[in-house]
Amino acid sequence: MDTASPKQNVPAGRTQVPSPLAAASLIHAAKAIAPGLLVAAFVAAIASAAQPVVAPLLPIPAILLALFVGMILHPVARRPAFEAGLNFCVKRLLRWAVALLGIRIALSDIVALGLSTALLVVVSMAATLICGIALARLLRQDEAFGAIGGAATAVCGASAALATGAVTPDYKGKEADIVFVVIAVNALSTVAMILYPWLCVQLGWDDVATGIALGASIHDVAQVVGAGYAVSETAGNTAVIVKLFRVFLLLPVIVAIGYYFARRGTERMAVRASVPGFAIAFLVLCMLNSAVSHYGGLPFYPAIKGALSDLSAMGLLVAIGALGASTSFAATFAIGWRRAVIILSTTVLILAAVLALVALRGLG
Repeated sequence: MDTASPKQNVPAGRTQVPSPLAAASLIHAAKAIAPGLLVAAFVAAIASAAQPVVAPLLPIPAILLALFVGMILHPVARRPAFEAGLNFCVKRLLRWAVALLGIRIALSDIVALGLSTALLVVVSMAATLICGIALARLLRQDEAFGAIGGAATAVCGASAALATGAVTPDYKGKEADIVFVVIAVNALSTVAMILYPWLCVQLGWDDVATGIALGASIHDVAQVVGAGYAVSETAGNTAVIVKLFRVFLLLPVIVAIGYYFARRGTERMAVRASVPGFAIAFLVLCMLNSAVSHYGGLPFYPAIKGALSDLSAMGLLVAIGALGASTSFAATFAIGWRRAVIILSTTVLILAAVLALVALRGLG
């Protein structure tokens, strides 16, 4: 009777059955994703190549170029064959790219700012985010748009808009709204890069106070760098550290936004499930970078950090290229004045809050 038992070795047989099925499923998914992913990668490559050429004539970041190039290709990219790949880039690839932002941040630099500066940043960011959601309610817009716009203004511009879009409930026109926010915050950041340093000089602030104000109020990292170092090296260094602190706060902001919408009962499980993965990876990489910076660098660590940082930048570029390819110009510019008012109001609010808090900090 036992001689017949080899065929009855069910556990071994069962463990082997899913493997070919899983492989086939993976290959099928890859084939579905490939066309859209290639379109988004093509858009990112064009933006990367064009940015150095365009920059002397028009100081526009590669991420905005990718958005415009993607939108130009929308009539072609809207075909069903590209849908799965574009969705993959906007939802999955985006989260990995945001997670990799953590490798740029060292907690020791943030701690060096001092408690008063940290509180200044947190208070101004919280007020801006709350303002975005409150204005959306007041103007009868979707609260998710208020969260996306508020986070983009409060945290780090395009990256925060994309990350917030990944954890907010879906609604009609959401993709066009995210594109509008990205364009708006980039445009406003460029204006701020020119105007804010002059404003700080008129207020008679020193380089440290100026750097804090610039880093705490300008939306995008590139414009913070441009504004800060246009004043002085001290102002530039301070502005970059303050801005990186805001980027670090992307983690609690995303978790808070996800929790807010989950508590309201909107796509409860989807929102909860989307937060931990990339948020935890972001924190782990930040802690890793902090530990290596504190205890002494490893000989191969700069190369790894540079590679992960480049992967993050490229991932964001591909994701926003996919977002642009999924969105038409007509949908974006049919947004309406209410959404424009929300973005402009949150921009003015964070500037006013930062200026007031920096002045109070100086008096203290």
